Amino acid sequence: MLRVESLSLQLGEFRLRDITFNVDSGEYFVLLGASGAGKTAILELIAGLLKPNQGRVWLQDREITHEPIQSRRLGLVYQDHSLFPHLPVWKNIAYPLRCARFAGNLRQHSEQLASEIGAQHLLDRMPATLSLGESQRVALARALATRPDILLLDEPMASLDTQARAGIRSLLRRLHANGQTIIHVTHDYEEALALATRVAVLEDGAICQIGSVDEVFHHPQSRFVASFVGIRNFFHGQLTQTGESATFLTPEGLLIHLSTDCPTGVGCVVFESKDVTLSPAAPAGSARNVFKGRIIDVETVRLGVELTVDIGLPIHAALTRESVQRMQLAAGVHVFASFKSSAIRYIPE
Repeated sequence: MLRVESLSLQLGEFRLRDITFNVDSGEYFVLLGASGAGKTAILELIAGLLKPNQGRVWLQDREITHEPIQSRRLGLVYQDHSLFPHLPVWKNIAYPLRCARFAGNLRQHSEQLASEIGAQHLLDRMPATLSLGESQRVALARALATRPDILLLDEPMASLDTQARAGIRSLLRRLHANGQTIIHVTHDYEEALALATRVAVLEDGAICQIGSVDEVFHHPQSRFVASFVGIRNFFHGQLTQTGESATFLTPEGLLIHLSTDCPTGVGCVVFESKDVTLSPAAPAGSARNVFKGRIIDVETVRLGVELTVDIGLPIHAALTRESVQRMQLAAGVHVFASFKSSAIRYIPE
């Protein structure tokens, strides 16, 4: 459906470099990156608000690189919603229809769109009276008014509270399930996990990895991707032996056992917090990596507790609250941290 080919753009000292990706019909495609990585600029290039220095954009096998925004059949929603403050909700929703010289009943069509996104009770309200979650629903309805081929979302949940964010996520999942193609920009990897079918990770104006959610989150191809998608256990060092009995040595002198066919050399090892087991006594299981350490931090997180253990370098373990209470784990307590070699991914540099 959408094809972006080698887009480059100079914006002051910032530069987008060779941005290339495809989005198929019905996909939920997430552009994930830190603030300033170039995510919004890519959306605006697709929408036609910016013109590239080089590269091309294709939609439905038609090049649209230099077409005006109104002829692209795209709906764009910014995080600040950009509603017209002097118009009631129904006229905000109807605005793109009026611009397109829609022949039908504008009020009736606005009511239908509002009903689809759960905003039918807001039609006669003014934007200043809406909550942030309500404003986002109205902005989505307005973007969907002309039935765009692709819905472009720029940080759509950045300003919402937890309850409103859950509601908008549910709405976006429903729109996608009904066949809407969506490109969604965010810095929040949890949004990508909850919504995306494919993810592209941006770093400093370039795509550093693109793939399915499973590929990107469980098989990061760089240290940056690993850290950005929330994998906290990644350590730089030297692969000293390869094969089924590979070993990896950190600068701190920690020797980690793993399995990899990569050649020896400099790289990183990566593993998830949930793959680390903590116990008061040395474990009797098959884990080859067992280290004695001291708990230096305990943090309650959404799905349990994350503990940081000093084993010569800080390692992170995710446990349930019940496990922490049962083992009486707290800052200052000495424990054994263990993880299997099969849980480790090696990334050469």
